[in-house]
Amino acid sequence: MQNDAPLSQEIAIVTGGSRGIGLAIARRLGRLGARVALCARTEGAAERAAEVLRGEGIDALGGPADVTAVESVRRLVARVREALGEISLLVNNAGVGLFRPAHEIEEAEWDRVLDTNLKGAFLMSREVAPHMIRQKRGHIIHIASLAGKNTFAGGGAYCASKWGLRGLAGSMAEDLRAFGIRVSVVSPGTVHTDFSPHAGKDPARMLQPDDVAHVVEMLVLQAPGSFVSEVDLRPTQKP
Repeated sequence: MQNDAPLSQEIAIVTGGSRGIGLAIARRLGRLGARVALCARTEGAAERAAEVLRGEGIDALGGPADVTAVESVRRLVARVREALGEISLLVNNAGVGLFRPAHEIEEAEWDRVLDTNLKGAFLMSREVAPHMIRQKRGHIIHIASLAGKNTFAGGGAYCASKWGLRGLAGSMAEDLRAFGIRVSVVSPGTVHTDFSPHAGKDPARMLQPDDVAHVVEMLVLQAPGSFVSEVDLRPTQKP
């Protein structure tokens, strides 16, 4: 990467980084000069994605982690710090979807959605925050959803997780801003990925992973004296 790349001094972790929105964000940060660690549930998926980015000239590391398990999160962060350096950017993108009436959801299914989408962001943020505090700099970005503001039939577990994520992000922003750490949340509408069914919707009218990556780019390039706390992202035309 060129030495004058704007993120050449940054070390980033992107969870759920092996495909879709996460991979698009990791690629965008890497093209801006950041050294990027991609987290996925399996080492194979993480390493395959990292290899693709390395083939594009990006300094990328693939690392397995279950973001719902504290020891797995700790191992990932320790590995990234040892291999790449002190973490200055964290994108909490890992998420799962389950779309069924709340009264039909099993307890284990509820736990899987809330643990991945909300607890995972909490555990990752809690692990990197002390390092950022010592550096007196950093940026944590949570990828939420417009489902964190708008309810819909069958969205009980998913909406609950994303409403909670927005609340976590807002509170963290207040907790950490005195240390020079910025916290932002991005809430996209429906994105064209294999994440959830989009029956009857036109993919060409849907948001694309690169649209979300573009917002992340804008956030991390914001001048240091301010930060954007929340972005809602919608397609120009309804799908």
